[in-house]
Amino acid sequence: MNRFYYDFHIHSCLSPCAEDDMTPNNIAGMALLAGLQIVALTDHNSCKNGLAFAQAARRNGLIPICGMELTTAEDIHVVCLFPSPQAAADFDAFVDARRMHVPNNERIFGSQLILDENDELVGKLADYLPAATSLMIGEVPEAVARFGGVCYPAHVDREANGAIAVLGDFPPEPGFLNAELADAEKIASYRERYPALQSKRILVSSDAHNLWSIRDKSAFLELDAEPSDEEGVVKALFDLLGRAV
Repeated sequence: MNRFYYDFHIHSCLSPCAEDDMTPNNIAGMALLAGLQIVALTDHNSCKNGLAFAQAARRNGLIPICGMELTTAEDIHVVCLFPSPQAAADFDAFVDARRMHVPNNERIFGSQLILDENDELVGKLADYLPAATSLMIGEVPEAVARFGGVCYPAHVDREANGAIAVLGDFPPEPGFLNAELADAEKIASYRERYPALQSKRILVSSDAHNLWSIRDKSAFLELDAEPSDEEGVVKALFDLLGRAV
């Protein structure tokens, strides 16, 4: 078993609320400086910077995970992670058909930039990404599993778009195995206050929207894989996240 420091919730410049300097290479470089080993890109309702990030991350010796922060119909954020850029791209197409296609106002919300592996501009998304999709929270796990991924409610210790804040408790259905907290110091108090969390694997990630919010290594998982074996690490990670605690 080896210890792997991770951050599974980082936004690129594709998310309108993220800074424009959150490019694939800048994120990878900052994650390397922070001492991270496994890093996931999770833009709002899109995976379109995933492949560029994966290429940049590998050049920096990181193990990339392509993902998405999905907004459910209830306005709850759910982290969705996939074992390959292609699986993430396929899920992106699935979600794209279930988004509200309303124009993005760059002056108010910010730009939504699609970049290549060299941080060159490829295009912009015209529709506002963070708007709620038509997917109910109970539908998300099965949908994500069809593409080989895993998912769990994001930042449940926050008021904005947190499952507990929206629903009043951690959802008993559809049986999430994991939950994300933004603040590791709240784990004990939240497990005491919300008993459903006692049986969940708690993951702690930054939800970084700017480079200085990518935290130095702290959260880690023990995986039965060698750090040099990306395929083995990814398989061990998804096997772990797909098992009950």
